[in-house]
Amino acid sequence: MLTNTGNAKLIAIIAAVFTPLLCAVLLKLFQNKLPKDQGREFAVDGKKSAGKIRGAGIVFIISFIICSLLFVRISIEYCIYYAMLFLGMLTGYLDDRSDKPWNEYKKGLLDLFISAGTSATFVYFNQGLTNIGFFGLSLHIHPIIFGVIGTVLIWMLINAVNCCDGIDGFSSVLSIVSFVSAAAVIIIKNTDKNQVALVALMILTLMPYLWKNSEPSTMMMGDAGSRALGLFLAVLIMKTGNILLVIPLCFVICLDGLIGIAKVSMIRFLHLNVMKKIRTPLHDHFRKNIGWSNTQVIYRFVIVQALISLVTVLSIR
Repeated sequence: MLTNTGNAKLIAIIAAVFTPLLCAVLLKLFQNKLPKDQGREFAVDGKKSAGKIRGAGIVFIISFIICSLLFVRISIEYCIYYAMLFLGMLTGYLDDRSDKPWNEYKKGLLDLFISAGTSATFVYFNQGLTNIGFFGLSLHIHPIIFGVIGTVLIWMLINAVNCCDGIDGFSSVLSIVSFVSAAAVIIIKNTDKNQVALVALMILTLMPYLWKNSEPSTMMMGDAGSRALGLFLAVLIMKTGNILLVIPLCFVICLDGLIGIAKVSMIRFLHLNVMKKIRTPLHDHFRKNIGWSNTQVIYRFVIVQALISLVTVLSIR
């Protein structure tokens, strides 16, 4: 860990250069070893992704962990987060490599295990941040109850970001907007400056991947990347000190990604199909049913999230 030595500004410059460079080099070195996408049968334009490099998330998440250990203060809490991030990435990558997609219940249980471990870690090290705030009031939640709520939040965002990953650059850019928004709240509240540094490193790590993932893409993050990004985002939200900020700061991700899970769950368990006319995930509805192009979906969804995030951040006191 380099932050204890030398000039802090010089270290920041080194980190800003080294982080994307490391990811770019590793993407180049390992691109031929990553699996190829087989195309998604039910997604809009899903067949166009067939043959593209998939699972690039394993590269940029490992790059992020390496750079975090080099440039951010090391603690037991953060080492556990890195381990959980690695597990989330690894389970997604193994699914990416599999000839047949993993059973959704298997993936759900693995996500639940990772979510519970991450939430328990947060509660143990951050009992002063186990709060829910609304209308200017802040309510401190019992650690056990908060642990359960945190587990649900993490599981939800892991799957929401994963479901958003259907258009080149879409989930990455949306996640970055939410990352920056949460970091702004953390700066205002001064809850954990390490998280701000981690947001910067995550964005720097994503840059070389986004270079390859811009439309028409040659590389996709796969479950290896999307699930890990969702986990990282969930920890960020909890570090703000108000878990309810997930609603405005991740509004578009949750709306786009979770509406499909809600629709399938209601059909499967309640035998209700109240969203019959809505194609899920929501970005596919706007592409297929409304006629928006991929570019229109990305720009318009990002604009909506940016406006909601801006109003939210400006309202923080």
